[in-house]
Amino acid sequence: MYVNENAIETMEETLKIAADKTRLKILFSLLDECDSLKDSREIEKCVGDISNQIGASQSLVSHQLKVLKDGDFVKTRKDGTKIYYSLSDEHVREIVRIAYEHVMEKLL
Repeated sequence: MYVNENAIETMEETLKIAADKTRLKILFSLLDECDSLKDSREIEKCVGDISNQIGASQSLVSHQLKVLKDGDFVKTRKDGTKIYYSLSDEHVREIVRIAYEHVMEKLL
């Protein structure tokens, strides 16, 4: 099987972005709260909402959201002076769900 070296390098960088506890908490906070592992409904939250939910400062959350946005994990929508964040697409939702399910199988 031929493996594209550029694709491997890009995958490495992509996975590095997600490999941070605060960023993972942010990604989970942007999954649907009703059933975060099954429902793929898109939700939006502002920095304050995410900060309160994960117990981190707004400045830390803002910084990590920028990293996630630059890595195409989240997208933004501006409404007046507020910026709302959501997961960029179904691929990101699947990455988070699959990684969580994989880890939980090992922990149980």
